[in-house]
Amino acid sequence: MSGHSQFDLLKQRRFLPYFVVQALGAFNDNVYRQAIIGLLAFMAVGSNEKALYANLAPAIFILPYFLFSATAGQIAERLEKQKLIVITTTMEIVVMSLAAVGFLLQSMPVLLVALFCTGLQSTLFGPVKYSILPSVLKPEELTGGNGLVEMGTSVAILVGMIFGGLIFQLAGDNGTYVAAVSVIALAVIGNTVARRIPKVDAGDPTLKVDWNLLRESLRIWQLTRKQLAVRNAVLGVSWFWFVGTVLTAQLPVYAETNLGGTQNLYIFALALFSLGVGIGSMSCEKLSGRTVEIGLVPLGAFGVSAFMLDLYFARPGQALAAGLSVMEFARAPGSWRIMLDLTGIGLFTGFFVVPLFALIQSRTPRTELARVISGMNIQNAMFIVAAALIGIALQRVFGWSIPQVFLALAIANALVAIWIFTIVPEFLMRFLSWVLVRTLYRLRLHGIEQYVPDEGAALLVCNHVSYMDALILSACMPRPARFVMYYRIFNIPVMRWIFRTAKAIPIAGARENPDVMQRAFDAVDAALAEGELVCIFPEGALTKNGEIAPFKSGVEKILARANDAGRPVPVVPMALRNMWGSLWSKRDSRLGLMRVPHRFRAHIEVVADTPIDGRTATAAMLEAKVRGLRGDAA
Repeated sequence: MSGHSQFDLLKQRRFLPYFVVQALGAFNDNVYRQAIIGLLAFMAVGSNEKALYANLAPAIFILPYFLFSATAGQIAERLEKQKLIVITTTMEIVVMSLAAVGFLLQSMPVLLVALFCTGLQSTLFGPVKYSILPSVLKPEELTGGNGLVEMGTSVAILVGMIFGGLIFQLAGDNGTYVAAVSVIALAVIGNTVARRIPKVDAGDPTLKVDWNLLRESLRIWQLTRKQLAVRNAVLGVSWFWFVGTVLTAQLPVYAETNLGGTQNLYIFALALFSLGVGIGSMSCEKLSGRTVEIGLVPLGAFGVSAFMLDLYFARPGQALAAGLSVMEFARAPGSWRIMLDLTGIGLFTGFFVVPLFALIQSRTPRTELARVISGMNIQNAMFIVAAALIGIALQRVFGWSIPQVFLALAIANALVAIWIFTIVPEFLMRFLSWVLVRTLYRLRLHGIEQYVPDEGAALLVCNHVSYMDALILSACMPRPARFVMYYRIFNIPVMRWIFRTAKAIPIAGARENPDVMQRAFDAVDAALAEGELVCIFPEGALTKNGEIAPFKSGVEKILARANDAGRPVPVVPMALRNMWGSLWSKRDSRLGLMRVPHRFRAHIEVVADTPIDGRTATAAMLEAKVRGLRGDAA
């Protein structure tokens, strides 16, 4: 596992053709849109016509997302996914052929019709772009795969803008021919590569398509709200588009007015942001330990606000010079701070959005995923439009400067993040556990994503070595688990709030407090009945010598109660390895626990194995399985 790299996916047919197709699509879209701007300059049209295009083009492109996302989601759910990608890339050839006619005739109406069709093609491709990933990637590859997709998309957009913007500058009178040939050639290449994607089964081939746009749009939007964590992950992705739209929409004027540069400096600023997004997206797999680590989301949100806040203070007023080249700007005092801020905003944006996409894909049933993505696209479109309108209103109506817009966006982003993390404490709890565990230990995981189910009830059993065990396990899980813990620890002041937020279940011994014990068994049974994960330490106490103690009969009572109710649950055996002697294990005395342990930043492992049928599992069988998983690595 230590030798794994997400870049290995780029050597495999199950991922590489898909990656190339989606990157080419983003590249071609931006080549086309920038070439239209270049054509306007080539035709020397007036400022009124340029302003008309600047206002019309985004609206025309995004309109199909409102009109056809509901239908697109159903089609993506019903059809075999590779076939749909071939269909959409064939559409792209037709659309770009129309665009080529528009370039050759220098006809803006034809180009705007083609732009609408480009938006329609993107609307149809969007649901399959993200819903295909859980079908072609292993669970532990989701974060890395999404990171590559976001990196590829951000780089493709940037390079597409540069290439499209240079067509008429370099080709001159031949620009219309170069633009026409380029967009068609890119579409043909994308379609050719799409035919190399392996076949991927439909999510729900029996789904009956409802052609009522309004009714189905409402229905798929409701699908995004079925699970609280998914609902707020979708909201987080939409907020990402809001922040990105406000930021990138201001960059052209910001580069000229506040940085004192030209169009080249705007491209440079956009390149820094895109570079940051790419690095942040690709770093998520390493930081998450190959799990769907939503603990990165708060880190990303507050990192974006911090760098955007500093961007305001770095240059709150207008530039003192004008017409600066990129090199002249880089040599100017204070420029490196601005460059760092733009890169940092992109970096933490990657931390923010990649885990959200991975969470949506891992928590949504395969039969609904394409429609959930479509519902998210509708909401994204709403946020993009709102971002554009708010950005215009702040500057035109209220007279705010662009740095002031950045300041307001930094504050709003922090407030929205706090609100989301308040209504879904899972995000914040995962962040805290991620920070603590990655600070105190060097962690390796085996079989977690493979054997811990993404949905449905399961009982997790593990050996108990230190007071940090529950925190370590919670940081490893692909979704929240309810931990059963000793009630006196549960009731520690301050810590009680954390445990209650994490929905831990306090338990006591039968002789110590039978009522607490009975309530614990009732709570465990209710959690399993609700389809939740429950984790217990069947030894009943921390090991005193590093060895695994006999498993108590409580685990059998839990399973028997579920079996008697007609809802048996699988049992996932797990083991903590190399934890003995690490921080807060009982190898040291009470006094020793207060100093730095012998094995600070210890290399530890968490191992999971094939689930065992709860109808046949016994305490002795589970104990033997956990002993085998731990081996000699106490």
